[in-house]
Amino acid sequence: MASESGTNETPEAEAAPQQPLLKVVNANATPEEIAAIVAVFSAIGSGEAAPAKRPVSQWSANARKARVTRPHGLGGWKASSLPR
Repeated sequence: MASESGTNETPEAEAAPQQPLLKVVNANATPEEIAAIVAVFSAIGSGEAAPAKRPVSQWSANARKARVTRPHGLGGWKASSLPR
């Protein structure tokens, strides 16, 4: 059941102590240095997978621009317009 505040959290989850994610070892670290480290770790552990590569369309493939030999002989003119 939801409490009156509208959350579904259990009391056990609220009472569990949280461990710090980062611990500053250098006492002389500036806030800018700490912010840079936090930004790097946030970017590394973002959890987003790389988007899947889309297949390259063969319509714009460079191989289509290469000159190919056309069918020759009887009916070659008709076969030249047919798809390869």
